[in-house]
Amino acid sequence: MEILIKILQLLLSLSILVIVHEFGHYMAARIFKTRVEKFYLFFNPWFSLFKYKIKDTEYGLGWLPLGGYVKIAGMMDESMDKEQMQQPPQPYEFRSKPAWQRLIIMLGGVTMNVVLAFVIYIGMLSVFGEEYLPTAEANKYGIVADSLAQDFGLRDGDKILSIDGHVVEDFQKIPLTMILEEAGTVQILRDGQQMNVKLPEGAIGKLVKYKSPFFLSVRFPFVVESFAEQSAGKDAGLMAGDTILGVNGDMLFYFTEIRDVIKNKQGEEITLNVKRGNDTLNMAMLVSGEGKIGVWPKQQLNDFFTLNEKRYSLVEAVPAGMVKTIDGIGGYLKQLKLLFSPEVKAYESVGGFITIGSIFPAEWHWESFWRLTAFLSIMLAVLNLLPIPALDGGHVMFLAYEIITRRKPSDKFMEYAQIAGMVILFSLLIFANGNDVIKLFH
Repeated sequence: MEILIKILQLLLSLSILVIVHEFGHYMAARIFKTRVEKFYLFFNPWFSLFKYKIKDTEYGLGWLPLGGYVKIAGMMDESMDKEQMQQPPQPYEFRSKPAWQRLIIMLGGVTMNVVLAFVIYIGMLSVFGEEYLPTAEANKYGIVADSLAQDFGLRDGDKILSIDGHVVEDFQKIPLTMILEEAGTVQILRDGQQMNVKLPEGAIGKLVKYKSPFFLSVRFPFVVESFAEQSAGKDAGLMAGDTILGVNGDMLFYFTEIRDVIKNKQGEEITLNVKRGNDTLNMAMLVSGEGKIGVWPKQQLNDFFTLNEKRYSLVEAVPAGMVKTIDGIGGYLKQLKLLFSPEVKAYESVGGFITIGSIFPAEWHWESFWRLTAFLSIMLAVLNLLPIPALDGGHVMFLAYEIITRRKPSDKFMEYAQIAGMVILFSLLIFANGNDVIKLFH
């Protein structure tokens, strides 16, 4: 069921992105009185699931959910309609329009994807607002550093001050900031002393490939929230709201420390030191063979920290949405830059549809859905502007050449360029989705 929900979210998000992108081309073409022969959601090799024609345009639904397209008359595109290109140019065709109009038509798709992300961010900010854990607040108890973070030189209890001297306001954005900025140092407070931790060689490459969400997390006290069906802790007298302070007289205080100690006491009897109101209690219990006592802690961030919350009116959401859109474009450009970093080797982590689908939550959650759709819309806009023939960016590149030199590339050149671009795109598609398949067996 979880996989089905992820697939449905992916298909809905992809459908929205494709329709909006192709609508951008469609509307720009219509504005300049250029005929649009087809408008398709998904590709339709050999047959269509559904189609109907209004005036000169056939609207349809393909069966191959890898994207979509509009077929603009008089344009060499993925349809490879060479027969039409051999006919005399008609006034309504793309090739008959001035270069600046053709440029606007080609930029229509990416423009609409950026506009879509902008509109989504406005809507999300006005409906959901913003909420995050400030790094300064996360330093209340210090961090929990997992094995990779410890390899980098970080320790449990460290308080992160900055990355390469720059303060990261949102604690949960610290790992991403380290990756995108290819950080070299982390400034921390350890046992009251400020320190500069230099990241080891290859650290960012390891972090890119790392799949654990617990690279850095926050420490918090062990406050009892609920119990498992069979709970040695409950049987011993623990109650919801109790705070566990230690094990066998060793004062520990933090949940992760207490959990790790109990885990190493498999099958042994232990005594928990517990605070209940103003009383301090000792409770004896037997740890299970799995190293558990059947107690669930409070672990919602707002149980222990003051989150930064901000609500926006619709008017306030407009400039804030613009900032998020611009930041999103800049962030994705930095991600693309990592593909060419010999140290990071981010290309090894490139994924296809399985990777994209996996980022959607296992339960339908509209806030997450729209946040991811906005990100994918920015991603689609940036990727489509890459100067690869067959992408919008390839057409823009040739149009820019034409505008500057006042020389139009020949139809034969555009045909060969389109073929080369499609080969490149299919190769990238096979590589990305091949990576997904390989990951399934590793």
